[in-house]
Amino acid sequence: MTVADPPLRQSSLASRLANQPYLLLSLMALFWAANIVLGRYVAGHVPPFTLTFLRWAGTFLVVAPFAWPHLQRDWPTMRRHMPLLLVLALTGFALNNALSYWGLQHTQALNALLIQSSGPLFVALWALVLFGVRLSWMQAAGILVSLIGVLVIILRGNLAALADIQINAGDICFAGALFVFGLYSALMTRRPKINPLSLIAFTTGAGALMLLPLVGWEISIGDRLTLDTLTIATVIFVVIFPSTLAYIFFNRGIELIGPNRAAPFFHLVPVFGSVMAIVLLGEKPELFHLVGYVLVLAGVVTASRRGSSRTPAPRS
Repeated sequence: MTVADPPLRQSSLASRLANQPYLLLSLMALFWAANIVLGRYVAGHVPPFTLTFLRWAGTFLVVAPFAWPHLQRDWPTMRRHMPLLLVLALTGFALNNALSYWGLQHTQALNALLIQSSGPLFVALWALVLFGVRLSWMQAAGILVSLIGVLVIILRGNLAALADIQINAGDICFAGALFVFGLYSALMTRRPKINPLSLIAFTTGAGALMLLPLVGWEISIGDRLTLDTLTIATVIFVVIFPSTLAYIFFNRGIELIGPNRAAPFFHLVPVFGSVMAIVLLGEKPELFHLVGYVLVLAGVVTASRRGSSRTPAPRS
């Protein structure tokens, strides 16, 4: 009817999307699965700490123009909560991703996917230690069921495959990344009441600055970035999908349903990863894939049900 109609429809669509936590968290898992697959693919080609820095510096540059009006308005509140915001930048962006990208340089995809499935347990641990929030029976059962589903997929229905897994420094580093991210997930419930773009812009920018010493060390030992098509495509992808969009979706999902109900969606990461292996690498789908998918989805639905307990609301 008027020129304003299309933007209004777009605004309505964005508003509906912003209130669909299960869809947002599923997309987050899809983007993070792609990030793990890509991170392993470029291992040895793109230095891990430099990639992490470029990921968050690039995300900051993408978000900052849109966030600037909100940052100006939110700055007094942010200044009062600066210690918490700096911890969020360190745990959710700088340290977590530096550890995970470095770990992917030194471990097998099978190991990384197995360790990834422990993410909800770290979230539950930190929520319990920091805030006394216990998992409900439904949440615990859902996490267990989805974890079994992950194991069915990764082990290809054969428990004997566990005997072939060898723990190395990369595994420990990747587990450390999940431990740190569990702290970020729990602390997100205490974030200040500011615009989501203000939060993303500050934490990505601060996280990128925190990574500069590691980038300098990487360069000093001769591990330099090769500027080619693969590097450029990798940086563009990680900035847009597993960074800008995934973190906005994840933060919004936690805001809507709490960390313990959101955490089981981590189990969708290895599910999506195995689908990518089938589609992109030509692996043949088997019966164990179907069994694993059903178990994971059943566990996620069980653990994220509306009746489950949730962490107390954040305080301003």
